[in-house]
Amino acid sequence: MASENNADKKFAILIDADNIGVKYIRIILDEISKEGTATYKRIYGDWTSPNLSPWKQVLLEHSVTPMQQYSYTVGKNATDSAMIIDAMDILYSGKVDGFCLASSDSDFTRLASRLRESGMTVIGMGEQKTPRPFVSACDRFCYIDNILKSQSDTKTQKKKGAEDPSQDKGDKSAKGSKPKSDKTTAKAAKVSQKPQEPSKSASKPHDPYQPLSALDAVDSLIADAASDDTTSVTDIDTITDAISAIVDEMMLDDDDGWVLLSDVGNVLRKRYPDFDQRNYGYSKMTTFIAGLDIFEMRKVVEDPQNPKSAVIYMRNKSNG
Repeated sequence: MASENNADKKFAILIDADNIGVKYIRIILDEISKEGTATYKRIYGDWTSPNLSPWKQVLLEHSVTPMQQYSYTVGKNATDSAMIIDAMDILYSGKVDGFCLASSDSDFTRLASRLRESGMTVIGMGEQKTPRPFVSACDRFCYIDNILKSQSDTKTQKKKGAEDPSQDKGDKSAKGSKPKSDKTTAKAAKVSQKPQEPSKSASKPHDPYQPLSALDAVDSLIADAASDDTTSVTDIDTITDAISAIVDEMMLDDDDGWVLLSDVGNVLRKRYPDFDQRNYGYSKMTTFIAGLDIFEMRKVVEDPQNPKSAVIYMRNKSNG
C-alpha cells in the first residue's frame, strides 16, 4: 500500500505501443497507483496501423491519450523519438515527480538515466525480454508478464479452492517451503529466454577506421551489454544472499539481529531494481521471506488500539 508521501507523488506514464501489449494496461496503471497519482497517461504509436486497433476501446476506458507518430521509413522507430522528446518536455515542465516508462526496448536506457539525474523516480515496465541495461537504469523495474501470470495463477487457485472446500487455500510459502534453488529448478524459475533481436545500431556495420560519434559510442555500448547479458529475473540464490547480507549490515550490536522487514525490502529494491516477490511465485514479501527458511520473523503491534500499526521484524536464523 502506498504511503502518504507516495500518494502525493505525480507520475507521467509513457507507453511504447510497439513494445507493450494491450493486456498489460491494467497492470501498468495498478502498479503506478501504489507509487502515486498518474497525471499524464500517454501511449505512442502509429495509430493508422491495424496492429494497434485492439488498443482503441482500452484507451477510452482508462483515459489514456494516444500520441500519433507516423513511421517515416521502414526500419526506423520514430515512436521512440517522439516518446523521448515528450518525456523531456514533461520533465522541464516541473509538474511531475516521476516517470513510468513502459517498454521492453533498450533504446530508453539513456532516457531513464537522464530522468534520474534530474531527481525523477523512474519505474520501468516491460516483459522479461527487456535488456538488463534498461532494467538497471530504473529505480524499480516490473516484469509485467510475470505479474500477469501471478494474477492468473491466483485466480486459478481461488477457483479450485471454491470447487474443492477441502483444499488448503493458504499461500504455499506459509507452509515454510523453500523456493527451489538447485540447478535444475533454477532453470525452471527463470522465464524462458527468447533470442534477442539484433539492435538497430548493429544492422549497419561500423567502419573500424572511422571514429565513432558520441551517440554511436553510447548505442554500441548498450547493444553490446544487451547482447552479452541475460534478461531473466535475478536468480533466487543471489536474492537470498543479498537479503542475508543486508540484514547483517543493518542490525545493531544490541538488538539481537532484528531489523525491519520493510527497511530490508527498500534496500533490496535499490540494489536489484527488478526484484519483485511475484517473480518467484509469492504474493507478499512476508510469505516470500518465510519461504526462504533461513530467516526468523516476528510481528510487533506498536499501538494495541490500532491493528494496522503492526510491523514485521526479521533476522538471520544464525543470529538467533
